[in-house]
Parts: sequence; C-alpha cells; structure tokens
Amino acid sequence: MIGVGIGAGALVIILSIFNGLEELTKGLYSTYNAEIKVLPATGKSFEVDGNLLNKISALPNVEAVTQVIEDDAFLEYNGASMRVIVKGVSDNYKKQYPLEKALVSGKSDLENNGNMRALVGIGVRHQLSVSLQDQFKALVFNYPKKNIPVGLNPEGALNRKSILPGGVLAIEQEFDSKYVIVPLDFTQDLLQYGNRLTALEIKTREANKIAEVQSQIKNLVDDNFKVLNAEEQQESVLKAVKIERLFVFIGFTFILAVVSFNVFFSLAMLAIEKKKDIAIFFSMGAGKGFVKRIFFYEGCIIALTGAFFGLLISFIIVFIQQQFGVIPLGVPSSIVDAYPVKINAMDFVYTGLVVIALTLLASYIPARTAANTVIHEQL
Repeated sequence: MIGVGIGAGALVIILSIFNGLEELTKGLYSTYNAEIKVLPATGKSFEVDGNLLNKISALPNVEAVTQVIEDDAFLEYNGASMRVIVKGVSDNYKKQYPLEKALVSGKSDLENNGNMRALVGIGVRHQLSVSLQDQFKALVFNYPKKNIPVGLNPEGALNRKSILPGGVLAIEQEFDSKYVIVPLDFTQDLLQYGNRLTALEIKTREANKIAEVQSQIKNLVDDNFKVLNAEEQQESVLKAVKIERLFVFIGFTFILAVVSFNVFFSLAMLAIEKKKDIAIFFSMGAGKGFVKRIFFYEGCIIALTGAFFGLLISFIIVFIQQQFGVIPLGVPSSIVDAYPVKINAMDFVYTGLVVIALTLLASYIPARTAANTVIHEQL
C-alpha cells in the first residue's frame, strides 16, 4: 500500500508542477501577447481596411483595437549595436498591455512633451548600455530601403531614424532580449510600410468573452487572415510543455508498473504460503471462484487504499505549496520565489485509474494461481 501510495502521490505532484509551469508560461506571455491577434495568413503585412477596423471596434465586447507594425531592425547606441525587433503600436497601446507592472525604470509613455520615446527590453538595455538619464544619446534604427541597390555606399541603402529611450521593461527573456516598443508613426517612417500593418491586437472588455469575440472576428475577416488567441500565439511553447508533461506521465506510469510487480510478488508468495488453507477451503466445498475472489479482493484493497491515501497526501502537499509557496525555487534571479504548482482534478482521476488498473492487473495472476491449487497435494 505504501509503495502504491508513494507512486501515485509522486505522479500527481509532478503533474501539478507542470500545470504550474504551463500557467506561469501563459501568464508571462500574456503580459505582451494580445488577447486576440489578427495576422495575415500569408506574408507578414496587409493593407489597412478602415471598414474592417470599424467593424471590429464596434463589436460589443471589444475594448480596444491596437494597430501594430513589427519587424527586424538594426539598432545602434553609443557605439554598440545589435539586431532587435522594433514594434510600433498605435496610441491606445496602454489599454492593450499592462506595461506598468513590467516597468523597471523610466516611464511607459511613448510620447513626452511632444517628443516620441521608446520602451526597450531590459536585455536590450544591458546589451547596449542604454542610459535613460543621458538625453543626448539616441537609439538609432537602421532598416534597408526598398528597391535600393547597396552599391559602393552601404549606408545609402539604409533608412536611419533615431528616438530617445523613455523606459525599460522586464517581462520575459524572449521579449527582454530583443524587443523595442515605439510609436506607430515611427515604424511607418522607418520601415516604409505606408498604409500597411503586420497585425491587429484586440483587447476585450471581459476575459471570459475572448472566445466569443474571436469567433465574431473570424466571421468578419476572410481566409486571408488568421485570428489567434493568446495560447495559439505561443502554441509551440505550450505544446512543448504539454509534450514534456505527457512523457513524464508515461515515465511515471512505468514506475507505477514496477510498483505493481511488488503487489504481484507479494500476492504470489501469499498464495504459496496459504496452499494448505486454500486446500481446506476446497475440501469444505469452496469453488475456484471463491478463492480467486479472496486474492483479487486483497489486490483491490491494496490498490484502492494506496491510491486513496497517496492522492490525499499529494493533494495536501500541492495545496499547501499553491497557497503558501513553502518550497522555494532556489534561484535568486527567478521571477517566482517558489515552485509553481496548480491542482488539476483530472490529474487525480487519471492517476487513480492508472494505479488501480495496474494493481488489479498484477493481482489477477496470483489469484488465478491460488484458485488452481490441487487439494490432494496439500492435505
């Protein structure tokens, strides 16, 4: 029972940790991923359709529609340089992103006294040694001009535009290490996109209406667009977590199978030790089914009792960790102090079913062996 309980409890705890990691990943990406994002199905940009913008904005549960232009650019600052992703956003960007929570220093405004400002990821800041206090050094973006040959003067083939840094954001490593947020007008001039956008990002009035709004937007656009929710935007990352979680479940299932072999050998030895008692049962008129049920029921007791107490103890451990964060992560620079966990009822159901099924399967052969005991050999 103890072996079965430990195996079941360990599996639930591990699955709860993966649930917590998945939830943490969703939370990190939701800081800068829109609730709903409209992207071109092919290519990386599309022509702005005023009627489409008005129709989406007019939907009852839509709070804001942010226009976005996003592309790679080469950034220079005070002699240092790196490749970044420049993301231009329209004026209502603050409704879209909770940037105040991610602000490390400076301000989250993209305009200050009529002058445009940029928000840089903290990784970009460290890479280029960006100083918010030095207002004489600007961020200089370089982007290739369209249809212009490089020739003997490479700089002549580049469109250059500068902007002062206004704030530093710390959201998630992928964002922090390469993103710079700027006003939409800035990217239109730098990237020469004209009347084209790379995405529309939609903010809903209520979180529970996201699926409904996504469905409504899909009905408004044609097959030339993709309408993705936050999870679908990070499908590859979340899929990797789920695949890892699946393989952990399969691995622990094999461990539970090994534990069930202990049950098998215990019942097998018991059947050998009790051959004389079994023979007495037969001599008193008991049938094979009666003896088989005795051993099978004992396997049931082991499976049900072990699974129950294992799942109960694991629930208590996960609940305490979820509420109080007793076990620290042990990483000083981590964004969370304790191991992230999340209770999922289906984990308990699946684990319980697997444990019980394996244990009962291991009980069948010893029960059958005991039922085949020959009377005259034991009396």
